[in-house]
Amino acid sequence: MFSDWGVVHLGTYLVGLFFIIILPGPNSLFVLTTSAGRGVKAGYQAACGVFLGDAVLVTLTAAGASTLLQQQPMLFLALRGAGALYLFYVGAQILYSLWRPHHSATPSPQALGRAGFFHRALLLSLLNPKAILFLISFFVQFVDPTKGHPWLAFAVLGGFLQLFSFIYLSTLIFGGAKLAAGFRRYRRLSVAANLFVACLFIAFALRMLFES
Repeated sequence: MFSDWGVVHLGTYLVGLFFIIILPGPNSLFVLTTSAGRGVKAGYQAACGVFLGDAVLVTLTAAGASTLLQQQPMLFLALRGAGALYLFYVGAQILYSLWRPHHSATPSPQALGRAGFFHRALLLSLLNPKAILFLISFFVQFVDPTKGHPWLAFAVLGGFLQLFSFIYLSTLIFGGAKLAAGFRRYRRLSVAANLFVACLFIAFALRMLFES
């Protein structure tokens, strides 16, 4: 069925997609941290931001945004710099919450605001131009432009991406909610975990900024 729409080697795509999804990154880390600090509802708010961001990136990829970024290196560098700065900001905000007066038992999610989980996750997804380049380099291997319509093929591949992402992020959300109980009982564990998360976000930022 999907082959008529231009999708080829679907089984290989699904296997590769599985391993790509489970690789740790700022999106999944943000969802896990949010659910650990604020619960399942907040975790899914962050996850929805990731889902929307991925959908926008897939659409831009199908529309040829990756070609534009490849042809305009200054635009790519500007977007990469903006993404790196935002990642650094999130990590620095978590660090600040650990030392500011009257911080709570779960400092980093509290510092992220009550209604901003969706928007912050969306920005984390969109401010990563390398994701567009990666999507096109990965997706095109499984699209046959001589069959069906490329848009249908990208829609199918993007749909499986969202499905796998939903399953994986749901696992992180409920796992994070269980971690919250341990954080409430062990204050030092909470501080250490948030310090580790902050350092990871800053490391992601530095990697994005200085990577060739």
